[in-house]
Amino acid sequence: MRNRPIPGSSGAVRAMSLLGSPVLHAPCETVTDFGPSLARLVEDMFATMYAANGVGLAANQIGVGLRVFVYDCPDDEDVRHLGHVVNPRLVEADGVAVRGPEGCLSLPGLEAGTERYDRAVVEGVDVRGEPVRVEGTGFFARCLQHECDHLDGLVYPDRLGGWRRARVLRRARRAPWGRRS
Repeated sequence: MRNRPIPGSSGAVRAMSLLGSPVLHAPCETVTDFGPSLARLVEDMFATMYAANGVGLAANQIGVGLRVFVYDCPDDEDVRHLGHVVNPRLVEADGVAVRGPEGCLSLPGLEAGTERYDRAVVEGVDVRGEPVRVEGTGFFARCLQHECDHLDGLVYPDRLGGWRRARVLRRARRAPWGRRS
């Protein structure tokens, strides 16, 4: 029997910030208030991530410039990793650098081959301020690095060079969501 509520089950789905939104391109602020508003934010982030069929979501992707991300992501062995990290720091990213398809809820429908390390370790705290350490390999390591990038004001096209970057940005401009005036 489950003794905890399902993450996001009491949250509200929020609007997604899309590529070009200023909040996505600025470093996020450190969380200092560990009260009910932080717990509500994490619940809303889970609800929004699930509604968008994502595996990770950073707070700035819903317009909140705070250092928080949530995840529900498998690794390459199909082991599920579920949780959140407040004030995360990417403390290790090593192993083999792998170029693999990467997408983002803030660039819906697009993906590009992006190089990431196949192992990552993130340290931070939870909504109560208790220390957490999350280690991931494979696809989950990619997710951890991707979400930490968001909190530093980066989106995955910032990691691309040459024709890969040009192609994904051109596709973003042509996408229905990219034609905002």
